[in-house]
Amino acid sequence: MWRNAVMRSLNLLSSRSANRNTNLTPVSCFAHSSIAPFLAPSSSFGYRSVGLGSCLLQFSEIHSAADPRKPGIGKLSIGRRAFIGSAAVAADSSAESTVVLGSLGSTPAFLFQKARGIYDVFNHYGRCYWELSKARLSMLVVATSGAGYVLGSGHVIDFPGLCCTCAGTMMVAASANTLNQVFEVQNDAKMKRTRLRPLPSGRITIPHAVMWASSMGFAGATLLAWKANYLAAGLAASNLFLYAFLYTPLKQIHPVNTWVGAVVGAIPPLLGWAAASGEVSLNALLLPAALYFWQIPHFMALAYLCRNDYVSGGFRMLSFADVSGWRTSWVSLRNCLYLLPLGFLAYDWGITSKWFALESSLITLFMGTAALLFVRERTAKTARRMFHASLLYLPVFMSGMLLHRLPRTEDEPLIVESSPTEKLLIYESEESMNDERKVQATYSRAARPPVAYASAAPFPFLPAPIYVSTSL
Repeated sequence: MWRNAVMRSLNLLSSRSANRNTNLTPVSCFAHSSIAPFLAPSSSFGYRSVGLGSCLLQFSEIHSAADPRKPGIGKLSIGRRAFIGSAAVAADSSAESTVVLGSLGSTPAFLFQKARGIYDVFNHYGRCYWELSKARLSMLVVATSGAGYVLGSGHVIDFPGLCCTCAGTMMVAASANTLNQVFEVQNDAKMKRTRLRPLPSGRITIPHAVMWASSMGFAGATLLAWKANYLAAGLAASNLFLYAFLYTPLKQIHPVNTWVGAVVGAIPPLLGWAAASGEVSLNALLLPAALYFWQIPHFMALAYLCRNDYVSGGFRMLSFADVSGWRTSWVSLRNCLYLLPLGFLAYDWGITSKWFALESSLITLFMGTAALLFVRERTAKTARRMFHASLLYLPVFMSGMLLHRLPRTEDEPLIVESSPTEKLLIYESEESMNDERKVQATYSRAARPPVAYASAAPFPFLPAPIYVSTSL
């Protein structure tokens, strides 16, 4: 059938070739007009049409290759091919149309190219969003927030609430990290460690990054307010403001930015505790305190190792004015010593068992030893050793707290309550419990059995015991 169709088309073209100079038909008769690669290039115009005879010949060859049961089409002679090409277009256009329509005929390959293009777009923006969010750092923030949620829970942990809290914290952290890179795009372009980030490298625009940060921050705060409580959402929003609009500009102004950044890093576990319990008590401050003191030696070691890079970027750190590294090392050791009593406080306040006090002391001494070696020998090797020790300290400390935790009780001194409504409900429940106790005391007084001076005679010859009336 295909052989007959092609032969009729060839006869028709040969009969009309004497009356017409060209008989060109756009490729769009066989393909959608929006597929630009199927048009053959021309020297005078951007694209030109391909001859009808060449289209039919190529289409017949494609169909013959796809259907081996019709082999006759593929055996056309060279003369016929040359005749068709001379009747339609020049010889070069015939070869070009062969390549073009060859790609048109292979529909699975075309669909694969389309799917590959869509995948490349998603992969590009996914990588950009991943790097803008500093996903690894945000996961650490989520881990501390989740630990705070578990510690703030009672005997039963609300796992859906835990997942929503972690998701909201991840969104807010991604927003804060993106805004940080938006404000520091010029500084990052000067540093070897950060010049390949999406904004300095030009892989994504600043308005696009701002839109991503705004959407993530709003979605995260809304999720926390909806699934947790307003206290947790307020802590998340305040932490976003502190990181993006206070800590970020301070990095170029004064070395105090390290301590402000430590406050920002200490808020996520407090957020998790507030999301679980709806309040902030004295016990809720223990894990944030550990994170605050831990961050100082961690970032001091990092600033000492990367101080040349920080100088190139225009960031002001304590290690710049401290050429010998003496102050940097002593600040690190001092904050390591502040971590020592936290394990005993966790046991004394009823947060963990006594075993955590021992484990916390051992891991703190390990990190303190690394800081002491950095004090004695202020080199890049000892600073890197202290940095690695700090990386080991935090997961071990949080894992020990979660492993040896004791369920939270209700008789803790409160610092911040979630809402007056909850306070009213607690007061009403206490009043109802007091009323029940009064009723039970009345019933027990009326039904009290008679009191005897002796329940039984010690000897058989003594008289029976005398009971006292309850009315006396």
